[in-house]
Amino acid sequence: MSNLRLFEPSVTDSFESMFKRFLAPTWFETDLSPLEMRVDVAEKNGLYTVHANLPGVKKEDINVRIDGNLVQIDAEVKKEKDIKEEGNKILRSERYYGSMSRSFTVSQDVDDTKAKASYEDGVLTLELPKKTTSTSKQLMIQ
Repeated sequence: MSNLRLFEPSVTDSFESMFKRFLAPTWFETDLSPLEMRVDVAEKNGLYTVHANLPGVKKEDINVRIDGNLVQIDAEVKKEKDIKEEGNKILRSERYYGSMSRSFTVSQDVDDTKAKASYEDGVLTLELPKKTTSTSKQLMIQ
C-alpha cells in the first residue's frame, strides 16, 4: 500500500495533517513567473494567428517548428534578479534558468513557406497561413 495520496481538502482530512500544512513554508514572491507559456490561437480568413507570452525571453532563445498541422514553440528562459542596497552589498539574489516548450495542433496543415513570426514586448506572434487543399479530380477509366 502506498503512503502517497492526492491533496483533497475535506472534512476527512485529519487535524494533524492540516496543522502540518499550515506550518509549512509558503512562497509569497509574486514577481517571479513560473516556466510556463500561455498561448492564444485564432483562426480567420485562411490564417491561424498565435500569440504566445514569453516574458523575459530573448528573441534568439526562441525556436518555432512547424510540421504539417503541428506547431511547437521552444524557449530558453534566463532570469536574474539582484536586490541591492547602499555599498553594492547584495542582500538577495534570485535566478532561474530553464526551458519551456508548447506544442499544439491546428485543424489544417500550415503552409510553412509563407509563415511569419515576430517578437515584441515579450509576446511572440505567429501568422500561419493554411495550406491550400488540392481539389479532387475524377479519373476516366479506359
